[in-house]
Amino acid sequence: MYLPFEIACLLVRDPAAHTGTFALAPSYIARLARGVSAGGFPFSDRGVDLTRGFKALKAWMCMKAYGVDAFARLIEQNVEQTRYLVQRIQEHPDLELLAPAPLNVACFRFRAEGLSAEELDRLNLEVLLRVQESGAATPSSTVVSGAFAIRACNVNHRTTRADLDALLQAVAAQGTSVLRELRSP
Repeated sequence: MYLPFEIACLLVRDPAAHTGTFALAPSYIARLARGVSAGGFPFSDRGVDLTRGFKALKAWMCMKAYGVDAFARLIEQNVEQTRYLVQRIQEHPDLELLAPAPLNVACFRFRAEGLSAEELDRLNLEVLLRVQESGAATPSSTVVSGAFAIRACNVNHRTTRADLDALLQAVAAQGTSVLRELRSP
């Protein structure tokens, strides 16, 4: 939701099952007839982190301040941008989409003829590292059906199509460079 790390929010379908999982009654959190532990909402029955911060507060405050529709629009924007990225990957002669991308994550790689699966994985790992180290973009990685993949997870409300084009340009350029190095004597 475009917020800093250390945020968490959980929607629960079956509150009784959730409470039953975490409910406990040691003496230090006993419910009393009066005072701060009397009545109300027993937060200690909702999770194990009894003394931790209220991680959902950031999400709740942002939804109150900006509204759910604003976040829905941003999520839809990121999904649409990923569709654009997928289209560009599929049009590029040196790139290959490795998995369907119905939401905001695209997994792809630089492809090169004549390389074994292991060599292709090593090439794409080097491409990923060089793209990251160059500062052009910061994709992550994963493995899709046994193949090393460059993973573009679009979760930034400021992402533009130009940013996505720059990512693909960097991957293609680094891929070409690494491949030339591999093939040179």
